[in-house]
Amino acid sequence: MITNSIPGQTNALTDQAAQSADHAIKSTQQLANGAFDSLSGTVKDIRDQAAPMVNRATEKASELATRSADAVRESSRQLRERATQASDATVNYIKDEPVKSILIAAATGAALMGLVSLMGRSRSGD
Repeated sequence: MITNSIPGQTNALTDQAAQSADHAIKSTQQLANGAFDSLSGTVKDIRDQAAPMVNRATEKASELATRSADAVRESSRQLRERATQASDATVNYIKDEPVKSILIAAATGAALMGLVSLMGRSRSGD
C-alpha cells in the first residue's frame, strides 16, 4: 500500500501545484488588467486636462499672430506716409530752390563718381 499511496500523493501534489499556478496566473492577469485600466484612465484624464490648455495656447498664439500682423501693417502704413512726406518735401524744395537743387545733385553725382573711381583703382591694384 505504501507503493500505491506514493503515486497518489504525487498526483495530488501535482494537481495542487497546477491549481496554485493557475490561481497565480489568474491573479497576475487580474492585477495586470487593473493596472492597465488604471493607466488608461490616467492617460484619459491627462488628455482631458491637457486639451483645454492646448486650446488656450492655440488661441493665444492666434491672437499674437493677429496683433503682430496688425502692428506690421500699421508700421508699413506709417513708413509709406513718411516716405510720401519726404518725397513731397523734396519736390517742394526743388520747386523753391531749383538752381541750388541742381548744384547739390551735381555735387552728389561727382562725389559718387569719385568713390567709384577710387574703388575701381583699389581693386585693380590687388
